[in-house]
Amino acid sequence: MTACQRTNQRAQLGFSLLELLIVVAIIALLAGAFMLSIGAVGSDRELQQEADRLQTLLTLLNEEAVMESRDYGILFSESGYRFYVYDYATLSWLSPMDDRLLNEHALPEPVRLGLEIEDREVRLIREFADFDGVEQPEPQAVIFASGQTTQVAIDFYRDITGGRVRLELSFDGSTSVSRDGFSDG
Repeated sequence: MTACQRTNQRAQLGFSLLELLIVVAIIALLAGAFMLSIGAVGSDRELQQEADRLQTLLTLLNEEAVMESRDYGILFSESGYRFYVYDYATLSWLSPMDDRLLNEHALPEPVRLGLEIEDREVRLIREFADFDGVEQPEPQAVIFASGQTTQVAIDFYRDITGGRVRLELSFDGSTSVSRDGFSDG
């Protein structure tokens, strides 16, 4: 066997260092792009957590409304929601005082809300700052002291990924959460 044949045989047995470096660089670029895209759009877990948070608050408010004979209202924007308490003395909706659970809740970017009231889509304002000029904003949904509620469907979504979680509040005060057509109870 000649030296030239041995060199050809060795070249066929493995990869050169340059070829390995190129493959590693391509894999690193793809992994980095993937990690950046995950960080930019977030996970659907965030949508689920926001829906679960509101579901818990609605269940709690329904129980409080019955026990305290008080009506609660909810005002939605694309970026969050606010709670109100109806004052029969002034016949107006008031912000709850000193109640951390019922403070205005702003959704993390880029999560947005959509709203349907009794199967009709409602156009929401973008931010609550748009309400600042309004003297007496009217809540879109009400939890009555009788335990009955406005029938609403609240969609938590991102424009980027198309993922969607829906929270439904029924007339009898019961709630259910579904994710892209799959019900979670």
